[in-house]
Amino acid sequence: MKYGLQFRDVFAAWESILDGVWITLLLSAVAMVGGLLIGILCAAGRTYGPAWLRRIVGAYVEIIRNTPLLVQLFLIFFGLPSFGVRLDGLTAAMIALVINLGAYTTEIVRAGLEAVPKAQIEAGHSLGLSGLQVFRYIVVFPALKAMFPALASQFVLLMLATSVASQISVQDLFHAASIVQSRTFRDFEVYTVIGVLYLALAIGFRGLFALIYRVVFVR
Repeated sequence: MKYGLQFRDVFAAWESILDGVWITLLLSAVAMVGGLLIGILCAAGRTYGPAWLRRIVGAYVEIIRNTPLLVQLFLIFFGLPSFGVRLDGLTAAMIALVINLGAYTTEIVRAGLEAVPKAQIEAGHSLGLSGLQVFRYIVVFPALKAMFPALASQFVLLMLATSVASQISVQDLFHAASIVQSRTFRDFEVYTVIGVLYLALAIGFRGLFALIYRVVFVR
């Protein structure tokens, strides 16, 4: 049986595919910013906070990291309406991705904070700096430098994971691929193009993060 590759019908739907790329980038950007913010706050609480706060953050991290992202997404989109909270697909996907990424970045940031030598922190206190000043001027930059490669890798994985949003009809890149496939029946061509686009996005993100690292931490 011979199969002739035909990409014409796939490329004819380029507008839908580009719209999907935009939604994927939007989901990624919101999740990265929100997840990083949650990670910093939770890591600071787990490292420097009281025992009760450390337990709460620890429970959050363990629950999220040990359950599938798809289950978390379905709980938000399909489960919350049982309690009278209804969210559109895009909002639900953003919340799920932020919560999921926040748990992973918490551990990455915590490892970075704990990598800062205690002697430097004690030196800051001996100079009369407040706890907030020590955290801002002495802890943050070395910690960011130590954690940045792991954060960059996690962000790229998060971008790839945005494809689960298609399961609740969010019109991201993977959802666009499903629509094009249902119209053209060119399965191999459609998912080859989408795979190449995801690969290009991943390489682009890695290049961007590498540039940020060189500009901020190397120079």
